[in-house]
Amino acid sequence: MGKPKSSLLTIFITVFIDMLGVGIIIPVIPVLFFEANSSFFGPEVSQAQRSILYGYLIAAYPIMQFFGAPLLGSLSDRYGRKPMLLISLVGTMIGYLLFAVAIKEQLLWLLFASRMLPGFTGGNIAIILSSIADVSDAKTKTKNFGLVGMAFGLGFILGPTLGGILADNKVVSWFSAETPFWFTAMITLINIALVQWRFAETLDEPRVDKYSFFKGFQNIAVSFRSVNLRGIFAVVLLMSLGFSFFTQFYSVLLIQNFGFTESTIGLLFGWIGIWLALTQGLIVRQLSNYFTPNSILRITILTLSIGVALILLPSEAWWFYVIAPIIAISQGLTSPNTTSVISEQARPDQQGEILGINQSMQSVGQAIPPIIAGYLTTLNNQFPIIAAASFIFIAWLLYMWLFGRKR
Repeated sequence: MGKPKSSLLTIFITVFIDMLGVGIIIPVIPVLFFEANSSFFGPEVSQAQRSILYGYLIAAYPIMQFFGAPLLGSLSDRYGRKPMLLISLVGTMIGYLLFAVAIKEQLLWLLFASRMLPGFTGGNIAIILSSIADVSDAKTKTKNFGLVGMAFGLGFILGPTLGGILADNKVVSWFSAETPFWFTAMITLINIALVQWRFAETLDEPRVDKYSFFKGFQNIAVSFRSVNLRGIFAVVLLMSLGFSFFTQFYSVLLIQNFGFTESTIGLLFGWIGIWLALTQGLIVRQLSNYFTPNSILRITILTLSIGVALILLPSEAWWFYVIAPIIAISQGLTSPNTTSVISEQARPDQQGEILGINQSMQSVGQAIPPIIAGYLTTLNNQFPIIAAASFIFIAWLLYMWLFGRKR
């Protein structure tokens, strides 16, 4: 019984460090593109051009993840979770280093390259979820997915706030926009060492299967051919489309309409992280004792769409702190319960493949919105938020149609 407990603890710490790195860069990239006195772009580059470039840059990561994540997920079914997780983290670390260099040298092409590499090797979430499935049974799966969500939330509590501080030269004179990326590369190196020496392999029986660079496309075809999977994966795709519109362009709205900076964006996202951690660390585990994932999802997808739509109403910045818990609690309950429903559709030897398919659907949902939103923002920076609330609401309608009457 020691293996599951030790693996779960290491997985928790690994996800926390990984999401700390993701959270640190959240307040930095939008400011780099949209703040009026940003040194990365000259005055000849208009706000419309910056918006479009920002959309393509944000899309670069999930586009490459679409190809890389399912491939790593399948390879983890064959060669084990640990070696594939290490490969993923090494690619992530190199990406952070290159991004810091790109900012320092003001190289736009390197910004894109530095997001594409960790995107392709960034299948770590699918591998981590597969490891959770390896050491869980039907009764503990949702609780354990919630534990990963708690680590995710804790990373978001500290990450954005820390990123805002590290990028602010008013705090320390030598801090700059690239400082968060040097720091994130360092903590990712610590994460690599942790996995190397403390992660116990969770895969008991390797599965030999064909894999290819185009497995992402194959995954989408498989998901819609399977009677068990196509319904829930259609919901996942719509949810991912909506939530990506929100997360990737929420900061743009805050900067342009309310004058947010790295520090204030970091504080707001840290507040969201607190509620995510509380939800997935405490509320998910309690509700899983009394309610099925299906009954929870029928409510939380709807409240998430309402919470995102409420962002359009405030005329004063403090309202965003009031709305944030609605979004965080709804998403915090939706994510692990959706993953639990998907995981239950797979055999033990298929967990990496099925969760890799799930990652493919999410990658598609994350790749399309920033490109579209980059153009929408040139018209009105509220349009991406409207699109976000609309897609999530459609996902709820589809879920109710497919699963609303099922016990």
